Amino acid sequence: MKRIVSLLIITLYLSSSLTAQEDKGEQPWSVNEATLVGAGGYNIKDSYLSPLKYTGWGLRILNERMKMTRLANYNVSRQQFINLDLAFTRNPAETASSFAGFADYSLGYHYHFLPDPNLKILTGASLKGLFGFIYNTRNGNNPASAKAYINLDASGMAIWHVKVKNVPLTLRYQLNVPVAGVLFSPNYGQSYYEIFTLGNSDGVVRFTSLHNQPSFRQMLSVDFPVGSSKVRMSYVCDIQQSDVNEIQTHIYSHVFMV
Repeated sequence: MKRIVSLLIITLYLSSSLTAQEDKGEQPWSVNEATLVGAGGYNIKDSYLSPLKYTGWGLRILNERMKMTRLANYNVSRQQFINLDLAFTRNPAETASSFAGFADYSLGYHYHFLPDPNLKILTGASLKGLFGFIYNTRNGNNPASAKAYINLDASGMAIWHVKVKNVPLTLRYQLNVPVAGVLFSPNYGQSYYEIFTLGNSDGVVRFTSLHNQPSFRQMLSVDFPVGSSKVRMSYVCDIQQSDVNEIQTHIYSHVFMV
C-alpha cells in the first residue's frame, strides 16, 4: 500500500510539473472546463467482503479541463479529470447495506485528426490514479475493503459540431481502457491487521492488464448554449472489474450528469 501511495504522489507531482511547464509556453487559448453533477445506478461486488452483488444509487461529481498544448505543432490537447463517487447499496434480500466512496485523478494527452471541418478524432493515452473504499455494515472482522490503483489507459474520442434548427451543438464520445497498471489487493482471507501491523504484505501489490482488470469508462455528452453560457449533459458508463489474489471485484455505474 505504501508503494502505491508513493507512486501516486510522484505521478501527480510530475504531472503538475509538466502542466506548469507547458502553460508557460502555450498560446493564450481558452480552457474548455466543465463541472458536472449527477446520479445513477450502482452495482458493486467485492468477494473479500461478500459473494453477493449489492445494488443501489450513487452520486458523482466530475471536473474536466481540456486545453491545446505546444506538442506536435499544436495538434495535441491535454485533458484532466477529477472524479468523486459516493454510493449506497443493499444486498438482494435487503438485509445488509454497504457504502462506497472513490476519488480518482487522470491526466491524458490526445493527438487531433481532422477528417472533416466539423469532426475531430482524438487518440492518445492517460495516467489514472484511484483511492477508495467499500464498507459493509454486516461484517464484523473485516468490514471494509480498500481500493487503490494506478493505470495507464488507452483513450479515444470523437467530437462532432452540428446545428439543429440553427442551435449549435457539440457532441462527444470518449472511451478509456486500462492496458497496464499496479493494484493493491489483500490476499483472500487476509486481514488488514496482518498487512499493516504485522507486515505480511507479500503479494498485495499486483501488476494488472486486460487479463485481470478488464475495465472501461465511456462518456457521451452534448454541449448546447443557454444565453451567454453553455450547458453540458452527459451519460457516463463506468465498468471497473478486477480478479486479483482470488478476490473478484466489480463496480458498475450508469450515471446521468449535467
